[in-house]
Amino acid sequence: MASVNTESGVRAETITVSIIAAASFCHMLNDIMQSLLTSLYPLLKENYALDFVQIGLLTFAFQVTASLLQPVVGVVTDRWPMPFSLPAAMLSTCAGLFTLAYAHSFEMLVVGACLIGVGSAVFHPEASRVARLASGGRHGLAQSFFQVGGNAGTATGPLLAAFIVIPRGQQTLAWFSIIAIVGFIVLSFVGTWYLRHRRANAGRPTLDRALPLPRNQVLWTLGVLTVLTATKNAYLASLSSYFTFFAIEKFGVGVQDAQIMLFLFLGASAAGVFFGGPIGDRFGARVVIWFSILGVIPFALMLPYANLFWTSALVIIIGFIFSSAFSAIVVFAQELVPGRVGLIAGMFFGFAFGFGGIGAAVLGLFADRYGIEFVYRLCSYLPLLGLLTVLLPKLPGRKRA
Repeated sequence: MASVNTESGVRAETITVSIIAAASFCHMLNDIMQSLLTSLYPLLKENYALDFVQIGLLTFAFQVTASLLQPVVGVVTDRWPMPFSLPAAMLSTCAGLFTLAYAHSFEMLVVGACLIGVGSAVFHPEASRVARLASGGRHGLAQSFFQVGGNAGTATGPLLAAFIVIPRGQQTLAWFSIIAIVGFIVLSFVGTWYLRHRRANAGRPTLDRALPLPRNQVLWTLGVLTVLTATKNAYLASLSSYFTFFAIEKFGVGVQDAQIMLFLFLGASAAGVFFGGPIGDRFGARVVIWFSILGVIPFALMLPYANLFWTSALVIIIGFIFSSAFSAIVVFAQELVPGRVGLIAGMFFGFAFGFGGIGAAVLGLFADRYGIEFVYRLCSYLPLLGLLTVLLPKLPGRKRA
């Protein structure tokens, strides 16, 4: 297999593939553990007599913890890289699962959700940086490969919850500590590679951080990307947090059937992320963003009024189209602000979590007051904000070393 130059000059395609695969695999493990929280909402609602506001607050605690810390972690690790922060992140997520398994009050559920959020905040910026370093210049492919691991984990979580945790009880969450131990071991090897990579390239010139566009235009474009990310994740939060309740209330299906419908949506989202990156490498991140943000509008508008069959079909279409944009948005922003991989990854991964959490909490208020079907009619209009995509500029080509 021919070798290629990575962004930092390392020549080794085989190790590039293995490191990206390891980062993606651990992203899957990390997000399996995270997704168990939202997948267990029906069980937690029954066990603790929670209302929809408290369900939204759990999502808020998890996602906003991650949101507030991820940009901070990104800024710090841009300046002082911490290769072994990755395995440490797994330990925080593991502690969160144990707390959720044995919680005796709503307050302890919030603490467990926050510990999982801390693990997410530490994991995502550094793992995203490792994937980019090992990309061989194919940043979209590497980012989508890394991200699809997370989506696969998020899609698997509801199945594990439906067939293991819900039938056997909340305390079986502690069994998933085995996943955290496996992730800790693999990420220890990734951290070692990252440390050696830094030492091998210590004498090389630093990446040119000159902005490709005027500063004001860069800030404006980052603002547009932020709004697009906010819109996308507020809508996806409505599906991931409340879709099981929507399916149970509107169609009278059981909890396991509702979890399988959620799995269809999350699995389609994983596929969309995977294909979005390579397409972005071929045609440009801007093209993928256009297709994803605008293409989902008609399907989102139809969803609240569909029958059971078409609801299942539409969530697959929506998940695939809408999720294809995330890798493209991250790559576009990293090209917009070169040399700030950790900051951009932390900001957009963190903002994705944070706005999803805020959206979940607000939607919980509406669900308690007006009903869950009203929430889905309201959310169907959110993708219309994607029309702001027209304001994204074309980036000038950057010379390769």
